[in-house]
Amino acid sequence: MAEALLQVRGLKKHFGGVAALSNGQFCLMPGSVHALCGGNGAGKSTFLTIVMGIQDRDAGIILRNGREVVFAKPSDAHAAGISIIEQELGPIPAMTVAENIFLGREPLARFGRVDFASMNRRAQELLDSLEFGISARTVMMDLTVAEMQLVEIAKALSHDAEVIIMDEPTSALGGAEASRLFAAIGRLKAAGKGIIYVSHRLSEIFQIADSYTVFRDGEFVGEGAIADVSREALIQMIVGRPLTEEFVKENTPGDEVALSVRHLNALDWVKDISFDAHRGEILVLYGLMGSGRSEVFERLWGLSEDRGGEVRLFGQPTNIRKPAQAIAQGLAFVTEDRKETGLVLTSDVRANLCLAHLDQLRLGPVMLKRREAAASQRMIDAFSIKTPSDRLEVSGLSGGNQQKVVLGRWFMTDPKVLMLDEPTRGVDVGAKREIYRIMSEFAKAGGAVVMISSEADEVLGMADRVVVLRDGRISGVLERAELSAESLLHLAA
Repeated sequence: MAEALLQVRGLKKHFGGVAALSNGQFCLMPGSVHALCGGNGAGKSTFLTIVMGIQDRDAGIILRNGREVVFAKPSDAHAAGISIIEQELGPIPAMTVAENIFLGREPLARFGRVDFASMNRRAQELLDSLEFGISARTVMMDLTVAEMQLVEIAKALSHDAEVIIMDEPTSALGGAEASRLFAAIGRLKAAGKGIIYVSHRLSEIFQIADSYTVFRDGEFVGEGAIADVSREALIQMIVGRPLTEEFVKENTPGDEVALSVRHLNALDWVKDISFDAHRGEILVLYGLMGSGRSEVFERLWGLSEDRGGEVRLFGQPTNIRKPAQAIAQGLAFVTEDRKETGLVLTSDVRANLCLAHLDQLRLGPVMLKRREAAASQRMIDAFSIKTPSDRLEVSGLSGGNQQKVVLGRWFMTDPKVLMLDEPTRGVDVGAKREIYRIMSEFAKAGGAVVMISSEADEVLGMADRVVVLRDGRISGVLERAELSAESLLHLAA
């Protein structure tokens, strides 16, 4: 039997007396994709940072090809043939793709000068072998987010690693880019590489993984072959209880139009967008990366220039040129990237929850502390936000609870129309269900939800109607009875 590329036993880590990881166990075999599963706060990130030498362990052993290893820093892990593709992108925008791939490891010519010709050639050979279709000489700021993610993957593989950790690698990818990634993973498997794959998208895990390990509350729960476990059983292992239904949908669309958009233009390539969202409805804008979905929301929120078109809220024309006007007229906007544009990570939970409601929580320049604390606690209770205190820095919460903080902030403004851009990205199945419940209850109470989603299962489970965008224009509208994965892809591709 082949020897494990990486084996971990009894890994432990505490932070201030709180156990983040109590019993981390894992075994990765050559030529396999091993899914590391668990909810937000399960201990996956702590596990990976220890394996990569980013932080030390309190106890446990790590074996690489059967030999015990201790990594004091990431370069030690790289030297041992372990590389990671992190969820949060960290490119240098003004540098080229090749410069980003070989940053800190540039090939040198005579007199210690960087050998740019060699670096560009090697980077292009790597990109071509992965069939990513990206030029090594392109400046990073000229790439899409999806292309930047592919460059991060190429960068990790440039270390000639045998063990490759992929942490939510498709979080910023559309269907076409994800397919390219999965094809690259297949080639890596064939070459005998071992891949640790972390994703909250169970459909991906069942599509590409050979085996799985589940962590819950910092503990090893179980492992096995993907072929031997059902989706329902894996969900129960992850959340610790049976999930009777993944999607919560109790709303019924009404006749009254809450948001009416006519002939809207955004930037130079999003043209002639028209749709209505009704009270009680969950309307989805669906499309591949670059279809113009997020740009429509940014235009409605007053973040981009008015290029023409008409927007009405409950029959009244609007002229929204900045977010404050949107908030005042009953719109709320949960952005795609909660860490980049949704939260102030250096502030606490209370400050983040109250950020859009400050005018009602102050007297002149003075904050009314009791009123602020009461408003914060009201949202924590309403959204079941798991935090020991609303004075905890919001960066210390799990991804699912961070997303609930963003939702709680906007619900504090008493919105009438809720715009959600990828609201369940990077959250576990339990937190997803809570977010679906919030959406459904908001619509059931008479609000209108307009959601952008890249996950076909989510669209099929939650949408009352879908407006499909392609190349900046509407390519079709599907009623709930017409929805299928095939119909969505047919109109989007």
